[in-house]
Amino acid sequence: VQLQASGGGLVQAGGSLRLSCAASGRTFSSYLMGWFRQAPGKEREFVAAITWSGGITYYADSVKGRFTISRDKAKNTGYLQMNSLKPEDTAVYYCAAGPSIARMTSEGRWGQGTLVTVSS
Repeated sequence: VQLQASGGGLVQAGGSLRLSCAASGRTFSSYLMGWFRQAPGKEREFVAAITWSGGITYYADSVKGRFTISRDKAKNTGYLQMNSLKPEDTAVYYCAAGPSIARMTSEGRWGQGTLVTVSS
């Protein structure tokens, strides 16, 4: 599986962005697709994940109610809709696919990052 993330950019606080993660190659019906982010000087952190087959979603507390993860199985693409963005959401966002959230880092496939900058 190869993953290609896109959709980052510069937005004002309170604004919205939608990130996309296009998957190609072998499909991963038993996997989850997830989004992680890494802010300057900080460790990478989990943002959201979705089971590819059933669409069950998981969110970090910091983004609950503001971010929505989804996937389009026909297009083999996952999305992260980010609303009510805050300056602290500024980070490089990565999409990943793996057998579980905990195992994505060690066993997952990762796309390149896309930079999200939220100005105050």
